[in-house]
Amino acid sequence: MIYLDNAATTFPKPESVYKAHDYALRNYGANPGRGGHSYSREAAKAIFIVREKLAEFLGANSSSQIIFSSSATEAMSTILFGSLRKGDHVVTTQLEHNAVWRPLNYLKENKGVEVSYCNHIDASYIDLNDLKNKLKQNTKLVIINHVSNVFGVEQDIEAINKVVKENSNAKLVVDGAQSAGTHKVNVNSLDIDAFIFAGHKSLYGPVGTGGFYLKKDWILEPLKIGGTGSNSENMGVPKSGPERYESGTANTPGIWALGAGIDFINEKGIENIFQHKIQLSHLLIEGLRDLEAKTYYNKNSTVTSFNIENLDSTEVAFILDDLHNIIVRAGLHCSPIAHKNFNTAKQGTIRVSPGYFNTKEEIEILLEAVKELKRG
Repeated sequence: MIYLDNAATTFPKPESVYKAHDYALRNYGANPGRGGHSYSREAAKAIFIVREKLAEFLGANSSSQIIFSSSATEAMSTILFGSLRKGDHVVTTQLEHNAVWRPLNYLKENKGVEVSYCNHIDASYIDLNDLKNKLKQNTKLVIINHVSNVFGVEQDIEAINKVVKENSNAKLVVDGAQSAGTHKVNVNSLDIDAFIFAGHKSLYGPVGTGGFYLKKDWILEPLKIGGTGSNSENMGVPKSGPERYESGTANTPGIWALGAGIDFINEKGIENIFQHKIQLSHLLIEGLRDLEAKTYYNKNSTVTSFNIENLDSTEVAFILDDLHNIIVRAGLHCSPIAHKNFNTAKQGTIRVSPGYFNTKEEIEILLEAVKELKRG
């Protein structure tokens, strides 16, 4: 089986990730922070170690700025529902995932939040002049997809943040679900207010892991409220820190395994991982061009979307899976507005996202399968 759907979830994982998950299940058997016994302390220590790793990996000043969640979707909802109120204004883009679109639409229809959408240059990069014009006195958030999960467009976060900071009091939220683990990110030097990561994608962690970086002075209303393992006699929610947003039992095995994923990236080198994916993507793009397939991609993208004439994208993906044992993604990829922006909403696209463990030979096998499909 050739797996080329790494933008959804990386597979396989590094062997060290599997071993770390198994180790945590066997050795960190208690609830972290719930009780003074050694098992509970060891579990809490394990989570703290990974929090420290992520803080260093993302360039945060303190590990207390790293909040764990079950996914990037939960992380995004925590920020949106924790900060937006009636009369607030949000600026976002037409390349966002449904993890942004759906909660914003809910807040617009049910909570009186106003939403504006930036124009794009050549259906790709944000028009910075339009972004400037969209900012208003009541703009609370600007939400930007760092790298598109459909077309691989990488936005210039530094330039965007400059426009936001010079023309508003809005906070910049960056959706890094596709960039964390592939692109070098330093949240401190970028001076962004929040950065969301998905543990199970290019960070090589298990499913059910994710979270976000939050600037120190930004306090959100918590999405969930309950036990935190500290100050149990106090009926109030913790006033700050990760505990404010992490009520309930943490996914200790998942978080510990995510830490092993971070170690793997540091060992291999994030630039080396990126270059490997880029080389495979360029090989794919050149091959598709020779086959005269319609492609949608950006120069430094590790995600390539394409279509074969008028064939339905889901049908193509089924044939590749059923007849050639090749797994790709097809359809709208949970980002319907992005497809409308690229005029692919009706057909969808076939998305190929190579990972670190894919090879040139696998891309060549895919291209041969596409050639066969074109011949009918």
